[in-house]
Amino acid sequence: MQLQIHSIHFDAERRLLDFIENKVEKLNTFHDQIISCEVFLRVEKSDDRENKVSEVKIHVPGADFFAKKRAVSFEAGIDDSLEAIRRQIRKQKKLRPVGV
Repeated sequence: MQLQIHSIHFDAERRLLDFIENKVEKLNTFHDQIISCEVFLRVEKSDDRENKVSEVKIHVPGADFFAKKRAVSFEAGIDDSLEAIRRQIRKQKKLRPVGV
C-alpha cells in the first residue's frame, strides 16, 4: 500500500507520522486490496479547542473511502477517521454480492 501524508502549513513530527503509518497499516486486516492512502492534516484558525482536522482517503479497486474529522489532537482525529473508514469498508462488504 502506498501512503502519502500531507501536513498543510506545518511540519509534522516523526512521532505523529509513525503513529499514522501504524494505524493505517492495520486497515489491511479489514480490506486486503488497499491500493493507496492519503492523509491530510490541517490546523484551522479557530478559538475552538477542536481545531485539528484530519482527512483520510483510501483507494481500493472499485471504491474509495473518505473520512474527515475534527478533534483536539491529530491522533484523536486519525483514530476517529480510521474508525469511520472501517465502518464504511464493513458496510461495502455486506452490500457487495459474493463473488464480485
